[in-house]
Amino acid sequence: MSINRPVATALATALCLLTAACGSSSSDDKAGDETTAVAASKSGYPVTLENCGQKETFQKAPSRVVVMNGASVAEVSTLLALGLGDKIVANQQGYGMSEVPGRAAAIKKLPTGDVKVNEAYDIPREAMFGLRPDLVLSVTTYGFDQKNGFATRDQLKQVGANSYISPQGCDDDPSKMTIADSYRLLRDMGKVFNASDRAEKLIAASEKNIAAVSARVKGEKKPKVMVLFSNMSMGGNDFSSVLANGIVNDILARAGATNAFSDTTKATFADLSKEKVAATDVDALVVISYNDPNPAAYAKKLLKEFPQWPAAKNNTYVTLSDSMYLGPSNDLAVEKVAQMLHPDAL
Repeated sequence: MSINRPVATALATALCLLTAACGSSSSDDKAGDETTAVAASKSGYPVTLENCGQKETFQKAPSRVVVMNGASVAEVSTLLALGLGDKIVANQQGYGMSEVPGRAAAIKKLPTGDVKVNEAYDIPREAMFGLRPDLVLSVTTYGFDQKNGFATRDQLKQVGANSYISPQGCDDDPSKMTIADSYRLLRDMGKVFNASDRAEKLIAASEKNIAAVSARVKGEKKPKVMVLFSNMSMGGNDFSSVLANGIVNDILARAGATNAFSDTTKATFADLSKEKVAATDVDALVVISYNDPNPAAYAKKLLKEFPQWPAAKNNTYVTLSDSMYLGPSNDLAVEKVAQMLHPDAL
């Protein structure tokens, strides 16, 4: 399963540490991993967020936002969902597709800042300063690491720019991430941009949709699902982009399913041999596209490669993208996975 698209290297680089160096889990009650609004006047400002052990104070809504790549679309999608696309002066995120109609096209239309990216497919320090941001978003601390050639949070503060690391990104380890973290990202951006009403409406609608699906599939048999990125290699084995822990397991649980490989590692990604994958009963596939124009072809290839799987015998798979990971659209993933597994219940 080699990768022939260089953009996938960004995923392997930005989420590098997930398979090995980030094997230790972050804790929700760690002070450094909390992002909470601690001060705001009736007018909405100033707003202070405590983010990964650092206080960020906003005197007004940011108007020159830079969204770093980090192999994520959570941050840019959250801003678009809140109607804040006009605040973005440079965006490096994109999955090439989305479960939300029009979102992939909207992301593609955003300015990139005409930046020459570095080897990690992200914005180097001097180019960042040239963009004159007042807010820089990164999915993990990786995007602010000086040794990677990026501007640090302190350096950004010196030029008048706030910075923000998304939930569970403080330790570069999303293995404990849940749908609640997507809501936290929405709430934080709502506070920063004085758009809390919009954020709460989006959260309430998502919670309602998920609750409705979960109620319908309650009591149903829980199939074992394999979740992996399409045509991507991140480790030494044949199957190194298999998601074993993190937000995908929360999504699967709400959809009436379990992760077939959740017991193989405590990290987010499992690095599995072909033999291990072949010996596991996989009832269904969820293939996540990261700039892969034809993830269905990859899904069909896997089903043909492992004809002994119940998933292969029943041709049970679904292709998803941004809704299956951190971001404002997890309810769509819950719905689509549940429809695949429990069509009669829905």
